[in-house]
Amino acid sequence: MPDYELMEVLLFAQDPRKDVKPLAKQLIDRFGGFAEAVSAGPDALRAAGLRDPAIAMLKSVREAALRLVKAEIRDREVIGSWDRLIDYCNAHIAYSPVEEFHLLFLDRKNVLIADERQQRGTIDHTPVYPREVVKRALELNASALILVHNHPSGDPTPSTDDIAVTLDIVNAGKPLGVTVHDHLIIGRGRHASLRDLGLLSSP
Repeated sequence: MPDYELMEVLLFAQDPRKDVKPLAKQLIDRFGGFAEAVSAGPDALRAAGLRDPAIAMLKSVREAALRLVKAEIRDREVIGSWDRLIDYCNAHIAYSPVEEFHLLFLDRKNVLIADERQQRGTIDHTPVYPREVVKRALELNASALILVHNHPSGDPTPSTDDIAVTLDIVNAGKPLGVTVHDHLIIGRGRHASLRDLGLLSSP
């Protein structure tokens, strides 16, 4: 089913008396795809011609999708469910129009305790404060972290700042028994792992 047809089904369910195909195609063209459209902010969707009931419908679909994907990693050893974790991160932030920095807090068995957004930034920058990251981990009795943020450009290549803040968090957590397992950078359909790239330890 093409993206516009899936969008048409959702819009038709919200307003069955109206021909919604033109609007569905317009939304897909404007945002670049179904995932991008349902991830767009309410103001952007209003500017594209949607009314609040239709916006609520799209946001409900996105939230349902996120909960289904998150169920795949809940109460499991996250390190052993890596593909599912990547799917969850992609669904959650790959299509956000601005950078978001998320923290996945893990217990001693590497089971997910919490997933929290620490910061929401601009199109190419998110401020991150290592001491606050480690403080929150201690508050949750987490023994490990996975750092996750997106690059709205779609290119997951880590920047110099990405590497620097990762090492700052690693160094802040180490004396307190908080391990950073990885820092995942999410693009659109792609991701980068600082662990896989050998960038989690200082030269």
